[in-house]
Formats: sequence, structure tokens, C-alpha cells
Amino acid sequence: MSILNILRYPDPRLHTVAKPVTAFDERLHTLVADMAETMYDAPGVGLAASQVDVHEQLLVIDVTETKDQLQVFINPEIIWASEEKQVYDEGCLSVPGVYDGVERPSRIKVRALDQHGKQFELEADGLLGVCIQHEMDHLMGKVFVEYLSPLKRNRIKTKMIKEIRGLEREASLRAQNRRF
Repeated sequence: MSILNILRYPDPRLHTVAKPVTAFDERLHTLVADMAETMYDAPGVGLAASQVDVHEQLLVIDVTETKDQLQVFINPEIIWASEEKQVYDEGCLSVPGVYDGVERPSRIKVRALDQHGKQFELEADGLLGVCIQHEMDHLMGKVFVEYLSPLKRNRIKTKMIKEIRGLEREASLRAQNRRF
């Protein structure tokens, strides 16, 4: 298993629409394991393949405190959503340190495949329901900050660009120090 690189907003690759998974093979099983390890290491409660620059319809989620109930959703689709909405403070591994309220349906029903290609349906609310919707947005090329006002979104984008530049400078300095 490997820790994968998580793309950071505003990386344009985060806006790529994911394609359906068609092969349930060893490569997929390895990707699921690597994504789970990456999510737990981050630490997070959900991760979409799009966030690790694999543009396939695959999500891994574990909203438990014990981090021992991994759920895998392949080619997920929301087949029902409640009219009732809720605002939930969301964060994202691709937008570290940023949290804001997003309004979404309070309950959903999702149909997906597991990592072996077996279809299942699941009703979800609370954190799990929000997490599924949030991660499915990634598969459609959407990041949660796009639900926020243009002013907030631009502030977040500026902040993320500054942080990325700072990380790149640190990496460059470390590389230069190793040469001596």
C-alpha cells in the first residue's frame, strides 16, 4: 500500500469529470487500498479518486471514530434525495484548513457497486449522507468551495495558492541543502 498525493485546490485537475469504473481487477483493489491508507493518514473521512488524480468514479469513506468500517462506492448515483435540506460545516482534504457551511439534502439514497462489482443501495443521513454527496461532487469535477460566495471562494483560492507556493519554496530549500 502507498500514500497517494492529494491534489490541492485550485488545481485544475480537480475539475475533471470522472469516468465510470469498468474493470474490477487487481489494479482497482490496489487503488482502493491506497486511497483508504491515504484517507486515514490525512486524516479524513472520505476521499474521491479524482482527488488523487485518478479520474474514475470511486469513493472511499469511513465516518466512524474507530476508523475500521471502510465503505467503497464505485460508480455511485443518488437515486433519491429528501426535499428537506441541512447545512453542515464541511472541510476537504484538497482544501486543508478550510471549513464552511454547505446546504445539501438531509437524506439520500445511493446506488453503487462495491470493489468486487456487486451492486448495493444505501440510505444515508448525517455525516455519512453529507460525505457521500461531497465526495460525489468531486467525481463531477466540483469542489465544495464552489457552493460558497464568490468573495469567500476567491479568498480561499488566494490562501491556497500562497500555501502551495510556500510549500514549494520549502521543498526547494530542502533540496538545495541536500546538495552541500
